[in-house]
Amino acid sequence: MSSYTIKDLEQISGIKAHTIRIWEQRYNFLQPQRTQTNIRTYSSEELKTILNVSLLNKYGFKISHIDKMTPDQMEEKILDLNQLDAEKERVVNSMIKEMVSLNMPSFERQLDMYIGQKGIEKTINEIIFSFLERVGVLWVTNHINPAQEHLATNIIRQKIILGIEKLAHLPQTSKRVVLFMPEGEYHEIGLLYVHYLLKQKGIGVDYLGTNVPMVDLKYLTEFKKVDYLYSHITSPAKSFKINKFFEQLAAVSKEIPIVLSGQLIQEYKGTVASNIHLKRSLAETMAFLTEI
Repeated sequence: MSSYTIKDLEQISGIKAHTIRIWEQRYNFLQPQRTQTNIRTYSSEELKTILNVSLLNKYGFKISHIDKMTPDQMEEKILDLNQLDAEKERVVNSMIKEMVSLNMPSFERQLDMYIGQKGIEKTINEIIFSFLERVGVLWVTNHINPAQEHLATNIIRQKIILGIEKLAHLPQTSKRVVLFMPEGEYHEIGLLYVHYLLKQKGIGVDYLGTNVPMVDLKYLTEFKKVDYLYSHITSPAKSFKINKFFEQLAAVSKEIPIVLSGQLIQEYKGTVASNIHLKRSLAETMAFLTEI
């Protein structure tokens, strides 16, 4: 059974650790175990509970009232929430709960229902990004089992690829963008979304995918006209060195614009070559894609 720290609960639910401690003292819905060094640990069931409690509390229910509800009553009240933001958060919470339970058929149903109602692009913007943001830190710190990560992200990956395939074939512009991820990077959901947005605009895409050696990227640029190289870097292997990566990119091309986004890029503070452009937020990435 998976166990979580109070910081994990804070990251996923948005409820401050201090508040969670106060709730534990005053109410009965959380009963954490403690290690020999007196550190709280929480089960998957308690993670689900805090997600339900935080959502109900955010949309008007008093904690003292929630504390008296059974788990079934909490779920019933959550289903009755009809505010738009509440609906989005409910879906994200449900996906997290199904992921930690390894109930992947239900996880996939949640995605399919939202895609059926809103379409893949809105699902990515409103649901998938929020889901990944809330559990992403846990993946990096190994507080979620790799099996949970792989099952969840592969389902999301399949949905985005299906969305790409279903896009209408527009007359292509003269622009071509090569999408790739460096060696040791396998988290491709962000890059797949860029692929979706580019294809939606009729821009030609060469999708190299994950774990691409620099020698292969250089070969492609020498034999094919390329307008942009684009990479999205989230959580590469521990051996990945970003400064070395920038040096390798400079060796690939000093003329072709190279655009980089992702969590690792957001955190980078150094300087880069003049043809390398860092997009440090989703807004900057979207602005670039609009301008192509």
